Amino acid sequence: MSPTPSSPPVVILGAGLTGLSAAYHLQGVPRVLVERAAVVGGKARSERVRGHTFDITGHWLHLRDPRMQALVARLFADHQETTLARIDRVTRVFSHGALLAYPFQANLHGLPLEIVQECLVELVAARERAARGEGEAPASFEEFAVARFGKGIARHFFVPYNTKLWGMNPDQLTADWVSRFIPIPDTAQIIGGAIGLRQEGLGYNAHFLYPKTGGIDHLPRALRRAGVDGREEAELLLDTALEELDVTGRRVKLTGEGDWREYGALISSVPLPELIKRTPGAPAEVRAAASRLRWVRWRYLNVGTRAPVPVDYHWVYVPELRYPFFRVGVFSNAVSSMAPAGRASLYVELNAREGPVDERAVAAGLAEIGAVRRVEDIAFMDVREVEYAYVVFDDAYASSTKTIHDWLARVGVRSCGRYGAWIYNSMEDSMIQGLEAASWAKDQVARGAAR
Repeated sequence: MSPTPSSPPVVILGAGLTGLSAAYHLQGVPRVLVERAAVVGGKARSERVRGHTFDITGHWLHLRDPRMQALVARLFADHQETTLARIDRVTRVFSHGALLAYPFQANLHGLPLEIVQECLVELVAARERAARGEGEAPASFEEFAVARFGKGIARHFFVPYNTKLWGMNPDQLTADWVSRFIPIPDTAQIIGGAIGLRQEGLGYNAHFLYPKTGGIDHLPRALRRAGVDGREEAELLLDTALEELDVTGRRVKLTGEGDWREYGALISSVPLPELIKRTPGAPAEVRAAASRLRWVRWRYLNVGTRAPVPVDYHWVYVPELRYPFFRVGVFSNAVSSMAPAGRASLYVELNAREGPVDERAVAAGLAEIGAVRRVEDIAFMDVREVEYAYVVFDDAYASSTKTIHDWLARVGVRSCGRYGAWIYNSMEDSMIQGLEAASWAKDQVARGAAR
């Protein structure tokens, strides 16, 4: 059943990729898209500084789902601003002075021989234990790495790298999130990589798409044009945030508005703890569950150089604890328009979450790993912070998120997207969740009209 003209609209909180996808797939249905920032895109935004373009660290578009492949093709067909380039991923690992192919576990050749031997011996031992059925299912991410790859590979890559990324030892993390995102090569691939047969193309993101004119923000802007702009039944509110959610009255209070807005269905990609904080009617057990949710705050540097970089990779993993960063990406190696001619645009993801950034140590580290030829090639570094980067999969994660989502489902709220669902996912996953949320919202509005 179609909604009647007097039916309240669908309210969508957050104009990141999830909210924009939901708005796009709700064409013909009255909807209000609410975004607290001045622009759409969420984390899929770009900034342009002194001729350089930077995303909020690496935002490379990997598409596996035919629905999303078709959607993105439509969005960029005959596009006035840009088209998409298909780029074969070039990824490296810098460890013990060697620049290895990715993933580490399948490309040990180039490491000191004693480390290669340690990694292979421990790998064989781990796989022999698994073949004998010894040991219990891994309870933590560290146990997962040891069980799959052995203590050597875990010690030299997975434990230090993830300690830097998450800001905690991976024995505090569960392994629930890793199955899709960590390549698990077979024994032949690991041995081949150890003797110099490079193993590349492993993992879920062997190639990616990216706007030719630079900046991942072309994607959310295209979604906005196709799903919101110029459509009478769609309203976009920028610089507007959720103040309060009343699930009983099915209404929201937004900043800058004196009156409440009723909704026929509510889709939210607001970070889950923030959504519950703004819902006074949430039961005590739901509020307690939200208080147990943990996340990783993020600091990174946008780095512009005054000379080309001497590397060809799109990003490199740096597991050793002595370096003040764990991943470095080169936007302009993917698309040259991300930097002026003869220059480069990089992002540097930092270990430290607070305190002053030691830019001299970062610059020296970049030169030492070969990401820049010399420190003097760096023209500028700009510090950026992200409050919500990764959600933490600890022992409280599963029960806490289930408590919250079960209650939200009962009161008719769809919380989705990376931070609304409180998951680890990709840009494509966020757009799929927006599509699914739109289908759910149509059903909610139809049911309301039938009552």
